[in-house]
Amino acid sequence: MSDAVVGMLAAGLRAEAPLFCAWVVMNEPAVAEALAREPFDAVVLDLQHGMLDFVGASRAILSVALAGKPTIVRAPVGEFSLASRLLDAGAAGVIAPMVNSREDARRLAAFTKFPPLGERSWGPRAVLPLSGLEGPAYLGAANAMTQTIAMIETRAALDALDDILEVEGVDGVFIGPSDLSIALNDGRSAEPRGEALMKAAARVVERTKAHGKYASMFCFDGADARDMAAHGFRLCTVSSDQILLREAARAELAAARASAPGKREK
Repeated sequence: MSDAVVGMLAAGLRAEAPLFCAWVVMNEPAVAEALAREPFDAVVLDLQHGMLDFVGASRAILSVALAGKPTIVRAPVGEFSLASRLLDAGAAGVIAPMVNSREDARRLAAFTKFPPLGERSWGPRAVLPLSGLEGPAYLGAANAMTQTIAMIETRAALDALDDILEVEGVDGVFIGPSDLSIALNDGRSAEPRGEALMKAAARVVERTKAHGKYASMFCFDGADARDMAAHGFRLCTVSSDQILLREAARAELAAARASAPGKREK
């Protein structure tokens, strides 16, 4: 385990190559660790729509660190205080849903950044050994080392994009493509790679670059992640633990039954 695993995320985002991340919804640290031992750059734990709770996420952060990788957590809507606790637990970054205004972004940064950028309280319970720093050094480095990422998933967030990006302490943004596509077509359907979504995505990439920040995207498979990276997204997720497990199981069962004697109908 690297004793500076928390800083790997920020360092990777400063490099030119895109980062590709696993997405975990299962509340089982062994799943997160298993994916971290593959060549992903980081692991995202989904506390919004996934099954993880604070204890499960805290354990998963340490398990991922054992594999030498940083962890990003997606906090539930509005739970900025939980985001702060997860940074104390060793998360390298936080993705916050439904950041729709400058004020939302300011409140998010207040919980995730130490003064002068925010008002994060001091209590680095588990993060110090994962940062490779002692207390005073971590205090000085944490604002740059840990990433605060605002989700862009509504019309309001798109309208306020520059306001959100202007907030010191917001390091980047993350598009939730299904939610944003639903918002853009007034709830008619989810079109996460439809024309309206991709037009909005291009604008998000352009504006983040203009502000010296980065754009991230939820991606549905490896080819999708490759394409989104080509569009300028610096951090792309690749499928999810449940989907990867299901697809691998189906592929192996299909291979087994294709050559098995007495092949049965499903």
